[in-house]
Amino acid sequence: MIESYDQEADVLYISFAPGEAATAAVELNSNILLRFNLAEKRAIGVTLMDFSVLVQPTELGPRSFPLDGLEELEPELREAVIEMVTTPPVNQLLHVTTPFRFHNRQ
Repeated sequence: MIESYDQEADVLYISFAPGEAATAAVELNSNILLRFNLAEKRAIGVTLMDFSVLVQPTELGPRSFPLDGLEELEPELREAVIEMVTTPPVNQLLHVTTPFRFHNRQ
């Protein structure tokens, strides 16, 4: 794993597969971008925007952020993304604590 921080932009780039280009990306929310190989359903990296805000603790502990970007995905892609964020290497970086619930699209 390789990390690179852009202090001016306040963005942390994390690569799980250095040198490998992602074939797809999903905004998990407005601050977290998951980059992955779609054919293999394998995480390539994560981009954390406004990183200094993301890591600021609250009075109750670490901040939590809903992964509301998942709601916009088609079911098959959503399932693949959920699998990626709940298994290594992504789950070693992001701690997913809330069950995923989605409304049926009409």
